[in-house]
Amino acid sequence: MCGIVGVVSNAPVNQLIYDALLLLQHRGQDAAGIVTQQERKFFMHKAKGMVRDVFRTRNMRSLPGNCGLGQVRYPTAGNAYSEEEAQPFYVNAPFGIVLVHNGNLTNAQALKTELFNTDHRHINTESDSEVLLNVLAHELERTTRGLPLQPGDVFAAVRNVHRRVRGSYAVIALIAGHGVLAFRDPFGIRPLCMGHAESTVMLASESVALEGTGHLFERDIDPGEAVFVDLEGKVHDQQCADSPSLNPCIFEFVYLARPDSVMDRISVYQARLNLGETLAKRVISTVPPSEIDVVIPIPESSRPSAAQLAQLLGLPYREGFVKNRYVGRTFIMPGQSVRKKSVRQKLNVIASEFKGRNVLLVDDSIVRGTTSKEIVQMARDAGARKVYLASAAPPVRYPNVYGIDMPTSDELVAHNRTVEEIRAIIGCDALIYQDVEGMKRAIGALNSKLTGFDASCFDGVYVTGDITAADIERLNRSRVGGDETEGEGSRLALPNPGGGA
Repeated sequence: MCGIVGVVSNAPVNQLIYDALLLLQHRGQDAAGIVTQQERKFFMHKAKGMVRDVFRTRNMRSLPGNCGLGQVRYPTAGNAYSEEEAQPFYVNAPFGIVLVHNGNLTNAQALKTELFNTDHRHINTESDSEVLLNVLAHELERTTRGLPLQPGDVFAAVRNVHRRVRGSYAVIALIAGHGVLAFRDPFGIRPLCMGHAESTVMLASESVALEGTGHLFERDIDPGEAVFVDLEGKVHDQQCADSPSLNPCIFEFVYLARPDSVMDRISVYQARLNLGETLAKRVISTVPPSEIDVVIPIPESSRPSAAQLAQLLGLPYREGFVKNRYVGRTFIMPGQSVRKKSVRQKLNVIASEFKGRNVLLVDDSIVRGTTSKEIVQMARDAGARKVYLASAAPPVRYPNVYGIDMPTSDELVAHNRTVEEIRAIIGCDALIYQDVEGMKRAIGALNSKLTGFDASCFDGVYVTGDITAADIERLNRSRVGGDETEGEGSRLALPNPGGGA
């Protein structure tokens, strides 16, 4: 999962892209990069770290021009610690292209071989984004054949990219001297939207990046669609997929996206309220509300679901945990002992909300279970009589192959285990999960035009239809690598602690 942004304007865009990346920082904290164009020349700065650390005044001054791209990186393939794999990526032919990508290609290895043997293109990193850039460059070269670039050529190239590439991809590319191209995979797995202000067109992963920078949200980019914004700001668009269908990643609504974003016409905040409503019904069937004294969310993305659940059950809602925002994320810490220590550093209990009470903790999701186990113990240490745990998402039983660095199957606490077995591992008195169909109905009701969702980490159904057990094993081997002895801040993952990736 990454955050991407692209801008075409009649004024310098470096500060605007920086501001948009800050609003997308929750989508990736590993690395950040910006590229701008002035008189057909690209100016780029990228490095590991958070946006505020990567870009200093001297870096911003070296990014002139009225159009550009930016990305915040959350690594899912390649090497997590390689500066070279920070985006944007660049190729010099045809025209000169820079690209940012959110998603994960499932056939990257096959494409890499094809690019070398047939297209005679060299890939210098382990990043699937560099593979995608070279496929796009090759197809643009084929469609233009040395002639001046026209929007129709761009759309023909994207059509061929769709035919070659598998997996999830939301892409923004800058073609030197011509404009900005954005496109989305035919299933719309990863998000992408467009907006405008006076003399500016912006494309971004989430609507919050548009609204937070003074742009009017216009629409989502459709699955399979390509949008080309020329340097005068004129927008050209065309559907480039043979059979597009809208199947967004449901984990975006459960956990990944900011609650103030609207994605594919669905308010993320309302989606989480709906999840709380359906979860309330599951709680009633497991634990009588009379046996619960208080509902406490595990910060932060579970708050809307917990509040809605508490209201429907007629129970008090309380904040029982205080989050330290200045400690590294826990989801993909290098070792379990480090993860456990990090939870205690990150969350502190308000003991008065637990002492002598039966508490219902609400989390957005449970992945490894390590964090959940520690939080349950923290509640007991604070004096809770009984600790019940409810998850606004169903059990995470399968790896994700579309751009979320889910653990392998063996690391998932719910893989091949019953709910009772999971409860025993976590150590709570009762464990209540959302059910898969209830989750899909709760969120799907907010947009009748949805074909469905990619809910593969919950139901094992991979919407691209090309994933086998052997593919999952191969993709797991290509998961981000690096020195696991590095400090716990070396690999940061998703925006909130607790469940989720």
